[in-house]
Amino acid sequence: MEIRRKPSWLQKKVSPAANADMERLLAGLSLHTVCQEASCPNISECFRQRQATFLILGAICTRHCTFCNVGKASPLPADPQEPGRVADAVQRLALAHVVVTSPTRDDLADGGANHYAATVAAIRRSAPETAIELLIPDLQGDRKALETIQHAGPNILGHNLETVPRLYHIRAGADYNRSLELLRMAREIAPEIPTKSGVMLGLGETEEELLAVLTDLRGVGCAYVSIGQYLAPSRRHQPVVEFVPPERFEQLKAAAEGLGFAHVESGPYVRSSYHADRYHAADART
Repeated sequence: MEIRRKPSWLQKKVSPAANADMERLLAGLSLHTVCQEASCPNISECFRQRQATFLILGAICTRHCTFCNVGKASPLPADPQEPGRVADAVQRLALAHVVVTSPTRDDLADGGANHYAATVAAIRRSAPETAIELLIPDLQGDRKALETIQHAGPNILGHNLETVPRLYHIRAGADYNRSLELLRMAREIAPEIPTKSGVMLGLGETEEELLAVLTDLRGVGCAYVSIGQYLAPSRRHQPVVEFVPPERFEQLKAAAEGLGFAHVESGPYVRSSYHADRYHAADART
């Protein structure tokens, strides 16, 4: 496909020199980050601040979403030592807030739920003051798997809707209503744990569709939402339909706050875990 030329507000540069120290630490612990695997445009900014979003359960996804840069192949078995290595990294980096996510692992009976729980437990042992945010896949709607994760006691439980229902063909294997139900169940299982979701703009969605998604999220008790610009990782990925101007992000932020979200991050470079500590600092109105 033809790559659309980025406008002036989307010219953030990646600096390999700024990434080097973090890359060495992560490589030494054999850890993956979504910052690297998903080619996040914020990587240099976050790595310079010694922040990272850890990608557990390997770097291979069992689904084939056309917008995502995470690898697609046959994943390896879960590494039982990985939770301890993540906890070691959290301690070394002295993180006040950590985000842990994973590729979708439909090959695992529990979708990786027990591995998430083990990671939370390991971080609690080595860095008990660190706030833990989990960004989980849909677990194929398995309530028992979700209970395993919620009972581990994360501070925030996230699951991204990503886009509007009409465009869900880009999320191979996903289902909009199943994702909404997962967020609803999460609040039912552990009402004290705020939930969070995120959406991307620029895929051809309409304003009306976006507002409907935000309304649906509030309807299942979602407290936090991130709204950012979709950027195609390569010519092989879903093309960008529109580069959304910053002022529209501000308008959507105001609309989301009007719906009752406790905290909203909305801007061209916003991603699920970008400035994640700001959500935790907010007083969730649920």
